[in-house]
Amino acid sequence: MDLGHDLSQALMHGVDYLGELSFGRRRYTRDLAGVDMAVVGIAFDGGTVNRPGARFGPRAIREQTSLVGCYPWGPYPWDHNIFDRHEVVDWSDVAFGAAYPDRMCTAVREQVGGIVAAGVSVLSLGGDHMVTYPLLEAHHAHHGPLALVHFDAHSDTWGMGDDLNHGTWGYLAQARGLVDPAHSVQIGMRSPNPDTYGFTVIDADTLLAAPMEATVERIRTIVGDRPVYLTFDIDFLDPAYAPGTGTPVVGGPTTHQARALLRGLDGLDVVGADVVEVSPPYDPAGVTALAGATFAYDLLYLLGHAREARA
Repeated sequence: MDLGHDLSQALMHGVDYLGELSFGRRRYTRDLAGVDMAVVGIAFDGGTVNRPGARFGPRAIREQTSLVGCYPWGPYPWDHNIFDRHEVVDWSDVAFGAAYPDRMCTAVREQVGGIVAAGVSVLSLGGDHMVTYPLLEAHHAHHGPLALVHFDAHSDTWGMGDDLNHGTWGYLAQARGLVDPAHSVQIGMRSPNPDTYGFTVIDADTLLAAPMEATVERIRTIVGDRPVYLTFDIDFLDPAYAPGTGTPVVGGPTTHQARALLRGLDGLDVVGADVVEVSPPYDPAGVTALAGATFAYDLLYLLGHAREARA
């Protein structure tokens, strides 16, 4: 059996609670030579306007990946192991002073920007949703204006001038040209949405009233062949499936429906992705982090397949 980077040989014994706590037991490194994809943690929740705790999200998600990815042939229902096709590393976390949001943005923009410029695809683990703003800056610098597919219970497009938090990043991203709203989709909204700013908004009622396949086709048509960034706020799910988040809203999709949507986007030119707003203090059972880890794997597959298509 090829144990990859699992030095503990936990995979050999089928024991998911042993061994490394890196993402999928990948090696921790910042050497990008020969690397296809890097997982980066951004442990920040200083942009939260309700319940903090998402700073602990990256660590909790990493821990659950040892369970999600404990099979050498890959997670269900993918038909291969992404680690067999691509060199994936855990770049560890971006470091910054916890009480300084501006320093976080600068660190993410510069450090993740350097990874992207090196030709490596980045999967980021938040942190609250404010971290997506500097991530978009980093990807925009390399790819230009991006299509955005945004899974969330909130639009995050509250216009408050230049104020940046986890509820305003979407407004600023379109206002400053990081994303192209005409080719972007926001999915799952179930909170007031005063202005769409040109985004296509598929709210939760509309989403759940239609077949998932129809929504997938609609998203694919809007995005087209443009470079797309995927951002997945865990509160997209109904709180029954993800109680550990800062601003839960009832009436959302199930984990099964969320995975169907993500897998349906396979083949888009995905250049970057993140999972955000996992807040472990509100879910001692770890169900929310387990969902986040599963979606992170799905996003990794989308990133990998997009790399293969570009090659």
